[in-house]
Amino acid sequence: MAKLDINIGALSLKNPVLTASGTFGYGEEFADFIDLNRLGGFIVKGTTLNPREGNPYPRMAETPSGMLNAVGLQNKGVDYFIENIYPRIKDLDTNIMVNVSGACPDDYVAVCEKLAPLSGIAAVEINISCPNVKQGGMAFGTTCSGAAEVTRAVRRAYPGTLIVKLSPNVTDITEIARAVEAEGADAVSLINTLLGMAIDVERMRPCLSTVTGGLSGPAVKPVAVRMVWQVAKAVNIPVIGLGGIMSGKDALEFIMAGATAVEIGTANFINPAITIKIIDEINDFCNRHNIDDINSIRGIICNDSVKITEVVES
Repeated sequence: MAKLDINIGALSLKNPVLTASGTFGYGEEFADFIDLNRLGGFIVKGTTLNPREGNPYPRMAETPSGMLNAVGLQNKGVDYFIENIYPRIKDLDTNIMVNVSGACPDDYVAVCEKLAPLSGIAAVEINISCPNVKQGGMAFGTTCSGAAEVTRAVRRAYPGTLIVKLSPNVTDITEIARAVEAEGADAVSLINTLLGMAIDVERMRPCLSTVTGGLSGPAVKPVAVRMVWQVAKAVNIPVIGLGGIMSGKDALEFIMAGATAVEIGTANFINPAITIKIIDEINDFCNRHNIDDINSIRGIICNDSVKITEVVES
């Protein structure tokens, strides 16, 4: 059996498979389908300082090879999470991480200060890339100064592992990655959803109440792999890859492009046991190719610059 354990900063994971925030609830919703303890970790749904109702319906729409969502970070707030959810999941034998969002840097700080004393929370993932909220969210993640400001504020307040989730809706994602690395991020995760839109031609109206929403699923994977490849070469901190991963093969593409770990998102809606299947497929791949340690193939494409150049130029 291959060695699948990896490290994200000081955090040790038994394998590189995580779940993406917003697609896995609080983990316990999937306990009837999988052994949560087999996961490298899971990231709970987006959590804010105060409760949020989210956007009006309809806020999800199926698209070719993907889906649009405009849920808008619906959640009951960090205090509800701490009092009602955390006691039920804190003793799981896996890494529990919380995705944090806010309308201003102080919001992020306040949530992280509340989470910091909880020994059962392994990390926070700072969401500066949500395209479905009017304040905060992607507004911070599209400029180096905005991304740096939030990261700097959270780093001062939160002593644990700090992951920053990056937006693909930018000109150069490597600049944003370098900016948050410089302010103390322990890792970056990418990509969040691409801004998209769909129209119901029979009704002659947008499919979403918000008109635009976040595109996820297999349609975004080539963009996500490319951005992970670029960022992995630009920073010295671990990169967590996500975007359209539906199989072990997809996950391995991200790892070979430079990702230390991966997050499974939309696929959870199709097959609630997909994460375990992906872990097993990664292990099977390593066994078939006599790979003793998954870390040995991380970034193998990044190191093959000559061949990449030849392919691009041809």
